[in-house]
Amino acid sequence: MASGPETPNDLNPPLLRDAPVGRASTAMVSAGGTDQREPGYLNRELSWLAFNERVLVLAEQASTPPLDRAKFAAIFSSNLDEFFQVRVAGLKDLEAAGIIAPSPDGRTPTEQLGEVRAEVRRLVSRQNDLYRTRLRPVLADHGVQILDWFDLSQEEIDEATLQFERRIFPILTPLAVDPGHPFPYISDLSLNLAVVLRNPDDDRRLFARVKVPNSLPRFIDLGGESRLLPIEQLIVANLGGLFPGLDILEHAVFRVTRNGDLIFEEEAADDLLAAVEMELRRRRFGGAIRLEVESTMSTEIREMLVRELELDAEDVYTTHSLVDLGDLMELLSIDRPDLVEAPWSGVIEPELATDDDERIDMFERIRRGELLLHHPYTSFGSTVVEFLRQASVDPQVVAIKITLYRTSGDSPIIDALIRASEAGIQVAVLIELKARFDEQANIDWAKRLEQAGVHVAYGLVGLKIHAKTCMVVRDEPDGIRRYCHVGTGNYNEKTARLYEDFGLLTSEHDVGEDISYLFNRLTGYGRDIDYERMVIAPVGLRRRLTHLIQNEAARSQGRIIMKMNSLVDQRIIDELYAASGQGVQIDLLVRGICCLRPGVPGQSENIQVRSVVGRYLEHSRVYYFENGNGPGEPAVFIGSADLMPRNLDRRVEALVELRHPDHVNRVHHLLTTTFNDTTLGWKLDNQGRWHRGAEPARPDLHERLQKMAADRAGRR
Repeated sequence: MASGPETPNDLNPPLLRDAPVGRASTAMVSAGGTDQREPGYLNRELSWLAFNERVLVLAEQASTPPLDRAKFAAIFSSNLDEFFQVRVAGLKDLEAAGIIAPSPDGRTPTEQLGEVRAEVRRLVSRQNDLYRTRLRPVLADHGVQILDWFDLSQEEIDEATLQFERRIFPILTPLAVDPGHPFPYISDLSLNLAVVLRNPDDDRRLFARVKVPNSLPRFIDLGGESRLLPIEQLIVANLGGLFPGLDILEHAVFRVTRNGDLIFEEEAADDLLAAVEMELRRRRFGGAIRLEVESTMSTEIREMLVRELELDAEDVYTTHSLVDLGDLMELLSIDRPDLVEAPWSGVIEPELATDDDERIDMFERIRRGELLLHHPYTSFGSTVVEFLRQASVDPQVVAIKITLYRTSGDSPIIDALIRASEAGIQVAVLIELKARFDEQANIDWAKRLEQAGVHVAYGLVGLKIHAKTCMVVRDEPDGIRRYCHVGTGNYNEKTARLYEDFGLLTSEHDVGEDISYLFNRLTGYGRDIDYERMVIAPVGLRRRLTHLIQNEAARSQGRIIMKMNSLVDQRIIDELYAASGQGVQIDLLVRGICCLRPGVPGQSENIQVRSVVGRYLEHSRVYYFENGNGPGEPAVFIGSADLMPRNLDRRVEALVELRHPDHVNRVHHLLTTTFNDTTLGWKLDNQGRWHRGAEPARPDLHERLQKMAADRAGRR
């Protein structure tokens, strides 16, 4: 993978790249008596599909509660949608451009597309079988029935028909396709019916498209949330009312996925907000990437859709169940607490607990010492949200600065920022407009904040702001003091209940100084900044991690533990291979993509890779170096950066070093507990295959960590 020359320590374009540090990483293996060169890296796209397969396993296993099984089946589908919108779209663009250069694992774009298509078909077939033979029957056994039209009683048919006439029919717009009506635009991820008709007067065959309204639920309730009918079946049963006087010859459901990436020249944009808004409008008309059809569709309709959508036959994916099982997520609204995991509210950290249940003064407590947070085991609302709430009404607070990448729809954090601004506090918010698929939400938040008098900045040209940092400035009797939060997850109180993340609350001078420099650089200008306790990308994160890895390699008892969402960067992987060759024991917790090939003799025999997939999304990024601060003195960092080229070279990321010995020991214990888990954990072999033993027993890892948190908080 090519890399640019080392550039000055500055966030301004041209984008920063640290100096190349890669080493050769190709192992020789013997197969069938013939030497074959096996690439040192696993394929990124196939590794991601393997992650999504691990999600699918959660839907398959009987120990998962029924509605949670539906949830994981839905997540599998929505994950796959985004994969096609971005990754498959990118591969198709490369293929169309005639690019034949191989990826680091040695595959051309065309070869990758072929293997991706085959793997997707295998996984989707498996998901279809799961839905038909296990998930739907299990839900029915527990009183949640997803019905077909022919399952309905006459009374239910009458009720469903009445709902159609009152709620659905007025919304539908059948679109004919003929010389006077060109083939209609099919919007991204919409559910559609292809209908073949016959005019009995002249025996002509006609074609029409009916879009299933996305403003209505996918599943029509026919009785107390227990008997549900897919909306498309209700529309099909009433097609005669849409096409009076014509014979219905055929109907089939289909769905189109389009290229969802935003592509625009930031340097040429006078107004980044306006440029992103314009590109969002263009996204709706991205080229078609995938066509999903139900198995009953005739060859005639399939070929017409392929032709009109300018697709290849290989881009068609046939389903033998419902098209778009992502809509199974609707079932989570059913009030059946017995069919889901018991809710977990998160504990109040012992340092924040009071005897009388009164709110603790967050600033007084943080002054006494740093607080390490571990969500969702630690309540996000009682810590980070409360920190900002108190700041918004505190007369001693003079300024609040925060980075926002993704936040929730009705965010108490946004409310606190607006309240603070209206109270005269200087509020600065760095909003990343280019957070993929959250662009429109972030644009809306930016406008609302600006209307409230908040100073809103949109980041830097060429760089996404992915750092998770917040600073509250107070004017106290002994002078100005800065209270900071650095985290691994977004400022989103809803996802914080489902995502596993770390955070640090601190008023230490070194962190406050570093974050002040960072915010000033992001909203203004500056260069050659030396950070004391923070590590910032793209100015120095790659260089610092490389130094720490090499430092472990120079020790006789080197040890590295890393936890992240994805490990893709070739140069970092090469450094880990080199450290393994020097005897460093390396344990990697990688939830998603892992391009490193572990356990290869002479290359990575001292590296183990595990992945935990379960109730909570393992989202934290943690980097542990046993001798980072000297022999036997660990250095531990938490922050926003995964080990991908985009995080190291094209994003603003922030890591902070943990200094308190109790925090270092606690994180080390949590990492080793997670790495050694045999309930939700998977192990990667050197062929890129993931392995897990028998179906996990209860309690699983996440339940055990809940109990550990409750015990620490003195809660029973």
